[in-house]
Amino acid sequence: MFGLGDPLLRLSVNFFGAPALSLGDFAAYRQDLIVGASLEVTVPLGQYDSSKVLNVGTNRWSIKPELGFSKAWGQLTLEVIPAITFFTTNNDFLRGKTLEQDPIYSLQGHIIYQSSPNFWGALDSTYYVGGRTTVEGKQGQEPENVRVGMTAALSMSRHQSIKVYGSAGAFNRTDNNFWAVGVAWQYRWGGGL
Repeated sequence: MFGLGDPLLRLSVNFFGAPALSLGDFAAYRQDLIVGASLEVTVPLGQYDSSKVLNVGTNRWSIKPELGFSKAWGQLTLEVIPAITFFTTNNDFLRGKTLEQDPIYSLQGHIIYQSSPNFWGALDSTYYVGGRTTVEGKQGQEPENVRVGMTAALSMSRHQSIKVYGSAGAFNRTDNNFWAVGVAWQYRWGGGL
């Protein structure tokens, strides 16, 4: 199946601790406690074919509010992010059946160590529970997963950085385990760089 997936819209706001800074002030900024929140909405506009089990689009909305807490102690930072994902009903699942899904509760954590201004590494973990699906009144098994991973990022210049990451399942209640690795290159411009 080919096509565009559902667009994802995200609004984030900091409530406490991370002021807006000029480029010059940013270099001298030292983090303490940061508290923020985001709201993520998936809009059902992607390619969808009700005759197929797997689709690029989902034919339903999802809404994910989350809070974020980040506390620094020198070069070490702890981040904790609880979230809940809510789903609307897909009334055209497999040729007109009704698919419902319970909310997914998640807790994400990161321990980050910045060894120099140009390099940081992190240990990452995420716990998911909930999300049981129901098709035409028949319930599926409720998933529960724990994933662990590592991330490392190197700033190569004021404009470029590279990030390497990987994660794998540490525990899963259902047979949905997978591992992932990736490399990301970032290029920054504007703002007096």
